[in-house]
Amino acid sequence: MHDKKEIVICLGSSCFSRGNKICLDIIKKFLKDYNLEDRYFFHGSRCLDKCEKGPVLKIENRIYEQVKPEEVVELLKNTLH
Repeated sequence: MHDKKEIVICLGSSCFSRGNKICLDIIKKFLKDYNLEDRYFFHGSRCLDKCEKGPVLKIENRIYEQVKPEEVVELLKNTLH
């Protein structure tokens, strides 16, 4: 796990209900489809303390706010190397 890059999805009730419930499955599928599961540690967090700006996703050290399910694949394609 130490040499994997980190992706954290907020699973707090606000982010979860605003779209991260859907984003969760999209991200899992993306990582599997692109064979990235060995390179990225994808996990949830109860809250990233940005409820008013959710849904929130953190990729490495960068936080993405107001992530929409229909935009998450493009975000992953642009940020994961």
